[in-house]
Amino acid sequence: MATGLARASVAHRRGSFVAAFLAVFLGAVILMSFASLLDTAGGDGVGKTDRNTLTIMASVVGGWGVLVVASAVATTLAVAARQRAGELALLRSLGATPGQSVRLVVGETALIALAGVVLALPFGYGGGWTLLRLLQNSGQVQDGVDFAFGASALAVGAGGTLLAALAASFGTARRAARRRAVEAHRQASAGGRHTSRFRLIAGLVLVVAGASCAVVTATSLDGSKIDSQSIAGEGAILTGIGFALLAPVLLRAVTAAAAPLLGLLGSPGTLGVLAVRQRFQRAASAVMPIVLCTAISTGTLTMQAVWNSAHPQLSTDDKGTATLNYVVVGMLAVFAAVMLVNLVVAETTARRAEFAQLRLAGATPRQVLRQVTAETALTLVTGLLFGTLAAVASAVPYSLAVTGDALPSSAVGIHAAVVAGVAVLALGAALAAARRTGRTPVTTALRPAVAA
Repeated sequence: MATGLARASVAHRRGSFVAAFLAVFLGAVILMSFASLLDTAGGDGVGKTDRNTLTIMASVVGGWGVLVVASAVATTLAVAARQRAGELALLRSLGATPGQSVRLVVGETALIALAGVVLALPFGYGGGWTLLRLLQNSGQVQDGVDFAFGASALAVGAGGTLLAALAASFGTARRAARRRAVEAHRQASAGGRHTSRFRLIAGLVLVVAGASCAVVTATSLDGSKIDSQSIAGEGAILTGIGFALLAPVLLRAVTAAAAPLLGLLGSPGTLGVLAVRQRFQRAASAVMPIVLCTAISTGTLTMQAVWNSAHPQLSTDDKGTATLNYVVVGMLAVFAAVMLVNLVVAETTARRAEFAQLRLAGATPRQVLRQVTAETALTLVTGLLFGTLAAVASAVPYSLAVTGDALPSSAVGIHAAVVAGVAVLALGAALAAARRTGRTPVTTALRPAVAA
């Protein structure tokens, strides 16, 4: 029965599942691409040096990818499940048991995740093949090594992505199902205002772990070795994910500080602040990809600029490592950018009834867009601020270890380019979704939407 309900729900709610599908699809592609290097390392005739290079690349860079992808997939699936809190509350009111509600949500997620993973297989194969060719072209792996795509790619890429998706949906659905029907309706209307203790503790632990990587980089590592980038890079990743988990708390603090400034914009700015305060959990969803995209892109590119400035004559290994850094940054940044657009569009589209009520109260379409701009500005400032701090946790210690200077002059330009790109994506996605949602007839937008 749960499977039948899941199929029917997916069929009637295709739009709300697009973000979840793309998160699983892109996550599986990235993880399978790097994990396939482990399969290649275990192939016949692969020398010890090549095997070590492939294993290190898959373990270190792939390890970062697992953290980033798992966080993004879990957040996106949690958002999709949270958007259905009202529907789950209605099912509880009609007599559905907590177990039936959980099985419904997990069944939907399983259908979406399986479809995403299956479609990601050929792209994961192509991504792994491309990574091997880059390693061979840069002289880090011999040309005679044949590409392999097998158990590691499937277990880590497909299995890991499925596990993250199912775990996220199960956790969110279980929390919603354990609430009483009346409480569930109230929570659905409020949009979520509280951050769990587990999330707070996990976020703080990751920030501390990232800070420890920064200390080790600045005080203990040999700055003459480009391998020290891995430890410094982990500082940005761990700190960024920690800040992402703490996003609701951080957004609350930024909103309190920025509220007077946004109040100068008039009613749209004031309404934007009030809207964010009413839905910190949902509004903070977009902070995660902003933090990660800013931290990974700025941190890694700045560290590469530090190494390049300290070594004008780059060796073959240096050039190969630089190429791979750019590829890794490109893959993870594109992933974070797509997640940003998906989450912003999904959250904005889900507010069609709220926008319709504003229009009935006399708000013009332009005022609604200005309110959305104010809300997006709060998430942008929060994400960019703490994404920058995460990048600093890797770039500054690494620069001190390599050159003795805090940062190279090119760091400002790198950061400005990243900030501009993220801002354009976030604002563009939010305003486009709000404009499209605003065209929905009021009677349609306010209609009870069990199958919206």
